[in-house]
Amino acid sequence: MKIRPGQHIHLVGIGGAGLSAIARILLGQGYRVSGSDRGANPQTEALARDGAVIYQGHDARYVDGADALIISSAVPADHVEVAAARDRCIAVYKRQDIMADLMIGRRVIAVAGTHGKTTTTSMVAHILHDCGRDPGYIVGGVMGSTGTNAASGTGPHFVIEADEYDNMFHGLNPDIAILTSMEYDHPDFFPTFEIMADSFRAFVDRLPDEGLLVACAADESATRLAARRLVHHQHAVTYGLDHTGARWRAKNLRREGEWTVFDVFSFEEMPGEEFLGTVHLPVPGRHNILNALAALVVAYREHIPFVLAADALRRFRPAGRRFDLRAEVNRVAVIDDYAHHPTAIRVTLEAARSRYPNRQIWAVWQPHTYSRTQALFDDYTRAFESADHVLVTDIYAAREQATPDSVTGKAMAAAIVHADAQHTPSLDDTAQALIARVTSPAVVIIMSAGDAPRIGQLLVDDLRKRAGGGQS
Repeated sequence: MKIRPGQHIHLVGIGGAGLSAIARILLGQGYRVSGSDRGANPQTEALARDGAVIYQGHDARYVDGADALIISSAVPADHVEVAAARDRCIAVYKRQDIMADLMIGRRVIAVAGTHGKTTTTSMVAHILHDCGRDPGYIVGGVMGSTGTNAASGTGPHFVIEADEYDNMFHGLNPDIAILTSMEYDHPDFFPTFEIMADSFRAFVDRLPDEGLLVACAADESATRLAARRLVHHQHAVTYGLDHTGARWRAKNLRREGEWTVFDVFSFEEMPGEEFLGTVHLPVPGRHNILNALAALVVAYREHIPFVLAADALRRFRPAGRRFDLRAEVNRVAVIDDYAHHPTAIRVTLEAARSRYPNRQIWAVWQPHTYSRTQALFDDYTRAFESADHVLVTDIYAAREQATPDSVTGKAMAAAIVHADAQHTPSLDDTAQALIARVTSPAVVIIMSAGDAPRIGQLLVDDLRKRAGGGQS
């Protein structure tokens, strides 16, 4: 083991989604935890309440007394705290270096894929938790049913969102791996799709022969990896909608009031099919049916009766910023979503159209990183068909720096194939455009992996003010 309970672990970038979850697991396993970040956020505030020492800003003194540092992917090698740790012979680890240590003795369920990781991980953890298994988990967002992004748990399972960025998932030793999709993303780390695909293949190869790959049949690359395991007499099962030929299939998709409803059939004992039951899901979209189906496969293989797993999904609440209804005021719904890849934008807007068929759909998109926006430029231009109106902010740079040749939000807005796509540079500009133009009934979807949820809050504040403080 690289780290051991009782040690003092310092995390640089502790407020981020990845490290805040690791910090919570460390606290639950008996480590002493400190961490630093540029500023406070809800995660750092919650960690401080639970016993972590949190520093705002960065300083060499913050590593004093630490047995090891854990750093996020965004922390450079010359960071002041990293340099101080190396000067003092304190070990410095990335996430993938220590993840296996946190799950020793647990049955690890790892959820990978370009899309759907957070929701599928949340669904698996929710089912296990709802059925009394008390799993450990790490999720890339705050789970709606537990109010946190991580927990140590006391049960035999550990469910983790397997992040491909910086090859974090190569530090996992899964017993079960879910593969939701493989589309090109993170061009700042993966120069080509082929390099990214090789990374996913290496992750799947970490499964033992007796381990299980659960692969989405709607994704050709995922299906190929499942077939590759079967050729080598290893375990794999596919899931998908009825037309895909998967071993687990969702049929008879329909809306019943607020519910997304579908029937589940298993074709594992070919050539016959077995009707397992009907699922009522409180979140919209065909992509969420697929996410739920993957979670149901895992629950079934882990000996949870289908009827109990399906019943648990009736009580599922999405993770923060995953079709997350911020408020509804006078039939104007304001939704936060993490969509920032063209496919995620498209399926999110399709889900909104399905859930709110008689409302105007306003898509508000904050492009995330210059490299991704440039690499997927053409795909973005065709992603907004299901929206009635599109507002595009300036690009959220995240870990990147703009250059004179960088793509811009203005250029992106101009290229989108849509009758009403407009560039609104700042968050305030965008909020004011919405305040001036949105009329009831409408849905406003803020799609961002950055700080754009502030737009939704400004809009909600104005809607409530105009409604006299009321909310419907």
